[in-house]
Amino acid sequence: MSSRTPDASDALDPEVSRLAPQLSSVRRTIHQYPEPGFAEVRTAALVAERLRALGLDVRTEVAKTGVVGLLRGAGPGRTLLLRADMDCLPVEEATGAPYASRHPGQMHACGHDGHVAMLLGAAEVLAARRQRLAGAVKFVFQPAEEGPGGAEPMIQSGVLDGPPVDAAVGLHLLNDYPVGTIALRPGPIMAATDRVSLVVRGRGGHGAAPHQTIDAILVAAHLVTALQAISSREVAPTTPVVVTIGTIQGGFRYNVIAPEVALTGTVRSFDPKLRQELPGRIERIARGVAAAFGAEVEADYDFGYPSTVNDPAMTDLVRQAAVTVVGERGIVVPDLLMGGEDMSYFLEAVPGCFAFVGSANPERGLNHPHHSPGFDFDEAALPIGVQVLVRTAERYLAP
Repeated sequence: MSSRTPDASDALDPEVSRLAPQLSSVRRTIHQYPEPGFAEVRTAALVAERLRALGLDVRTEVAKTGVVGLLRGAGPGRTLLLRADMDCLPVEEATGAPYASRHPGQMHACGHDGHVAMLLGAAEVLAARRQRLAGAVKFVFQPAEEGPGGAEPMIQSGVLDGPPVDAAVGLHLLNDYPVGTIALRPGPIMAATDRVSLVVRGRGGHGAAPHQTIDAILVAAHLVTALQAISSREVAPTTPVVVTIGTIQGGFRYNVIAPEVALTGTVRSFDPKLRQELPGRIERIARGVAAAFGAEVEADYDFGYPSTVNDPAMTDLVRQAAVTVVGERGIVVPDLLMGGEDMSYFLEAVPGCFAFVGSANPERGLNHPHHSPGFDFDEAALPIGVQVLVRTAERYLAP
């Protein structure tokens, strides 16, 4: 993909342009001290301090470590929720950046440090413009997006109430697209993320006498292959679905046939009806394969985040705001993404939009994929994200 993109710098408000150094500083501070889900204590304290300095009503310890800042405009109106996630990943950083993680085995490898910086920047600009707003903005800083999920417990803690939220918007940096682009689409955009666990039980024995055993590793190998028939033969080619077995654990010596093998995997889908059918299909295939070899299998299925679905009207609103920043040439309609997001819970509860801010710069080597040890992004994306959030809020809450 070409990195040649429209120059958005001329489209930024002076207040946003002046924030650029601050956005990078905040992002790098958070990046150096990454914190996993429901342990974002330092990050939450930084967020709360900055929101209070802006004169916002601030709630802390929402769903353990979440922070909510409420900005009331000059007059009555609707309430818009703007959301950022705060947690890191269990990844050992290998960027060599001067602001690299100081916590071994932990890293902001998905851009959440940038998300926090962008939302804080938007809060600062909108707080200075509160006289332009009819209604309120809730700035929601959410824990544990990478798991086990912080959006749902935040909703259960009442984040959508007092005042009631009418719509929600979230932005995510994305190295699939270069700086100067905004990727968004109405309807489904990210997949549901479920987990499957399988345990194959056979009969162990000597590696030289396989006829006296039921080889659980052999059964597991056939099972991994057979499960791919779901996407290739049981589901229409036009319907996205992924069944991936990510771990196989079994055996303890080279010349011993394993009596038991455990497998875990992820299942991704968009169609709600198909999603409900997938546990039964997986169990049917697993039991059939096991029975063919005289083995037994135990299947367990956990439903994770639902599919992230954008409201068409809200997506159009965000698109209109984004066009004023990156131009028509900077708007991208992405393919469906098989990754998942717990922003989906907010979008199930209220109409909204989840969009992506292009953050790659291949010329500077800033194009490593998310969740990788080398992940980093071009910080020029940060003021672009701030500007999109500000103009979206101003349009939604216009008097």
